Amino acid sequence: MSVPRPRRIVVLVALVATLTLLCCGGSITAVLLGGLTDGDNNKLNAALGCGKGGPVDPDSKLPRVRQYGAAQIRNAAVIINVGSDLKMPPRAWVIAVATAMQESRLTNLGNLGSRNDHDSLGLFQQRPSAGWGTPEQIMDPVYASTKFYNKLKTVEGWENMPLTEAAQRVQISAYPDAYAKHEPIATQIVNELADGAASAVGNSISMVCASGGQIAASGWTNPVKAAVGSGFRTAGRPTHQGVDLIVGRYTPIAAAASGIVSKVKCDEDHRGRQTCNVDGYPGKGGCGWMVEIQSAGDVMTRYCHMVQRPFVKEGQEVTAGDIIGRVGTSGNSSGPHLHFEVHLNNDRSSAGAIDPVPFMRQQGAPLGGEG
Repeated sequence: MSVPRPRRIVVLVALVATLTLLCCGGSITAVLLGGLTDGDNNKLNAALGCGKGGPVDPDSKLPRVRQYGAAQIRNAAVIINVGSDLKMPPRAWVIAVATAMQESRLTNLGNLGSRNDHDSLGLFQQRPSAGWGTPEQIMDPVYASTKFYNKLKTVEGWENMPLTEAAQRVQISAYPDAYAKHEPIATQIVNELADGAASAVGNSISMVCASGGQIAASGWTNPVKAAVGSGFRTAGRPTHQGVDLIVGRYTPIAAAASGIVSKVKCDEDHRGRQTCNVDGYPGKGGCGWMVEIQSAGDVMTRYCHMVQRPFVKEGQEVTAGDIIGRVGTSGNSSGPHLHFEVHLNNDRSSAGAIDPVPFMRQQGAPLGGEG
């Protein structure tokens, strides 16, 4: 695909109203992209996703997402719109925004003098000497974004790669693992500017919402497609640090996100025994056969009560959707199900645990009957 001539982006309309809307069966709060125009006052494509449109407030300002201000979010909007224009799927938008977050903090950086990394410029710190274009071209956010997406297209299998690997294949950075930490906030930015687009199927350009077994543009998927039984820290089970997904014995369990397997074990019961190859029972204690995976943003997921030794090993890299084991009822369990936990800050303790239901809904991969 030929690269379009650089366009000077003028933000005429920024944020629209914040609404609660239904996407993929679960309610999410999204901030929609009102509109961008080029220098000829022609409206660029708004990158709309699985959600429903809402009223436009032309006098409002672009949102602030954590440490990012209006100018930075405008640059993210340009990146998203270019991806939409090029018919790249929402997963590509998340990768591109996360890359620009690492390279420039979403700031269109000029020559920084002695602090410059060689001759790197712009949102993606592209180098004229490496063939990315002239300095003037690279400083145009539309041109720079187009070059990034066109290079990403040449990476075979990028749609199913962990974000940091796909970004590194484009950027060839001296810090190849640095992109991963930006994935959660990049997903949030894409959702807020693009109407929940991170809930769309990762490699689809038709904005079909992800459902059971599909990878959302956020990079997350359901570990199993099953109804939620016992919930997170209920009145009856205040120390229940996850949710129980009720599904039959031997059902395959998928990694909910790409990451590194940090723990594989037969969890001891209350009597200190490691008896995981038999059915458990209520009050036995322990998680039975279990796996923990550390993913981008220091998020840890835990999978318990497997029927047999898991299929993965500690230190193994897994991709979202990879089968890591099968459902069982080992450990402290009254019947076949997957006990699923989400922990922040890679904190394995109960202090790091959060309710997986709203978390997974936010990732565009809702649990249970929501999808």
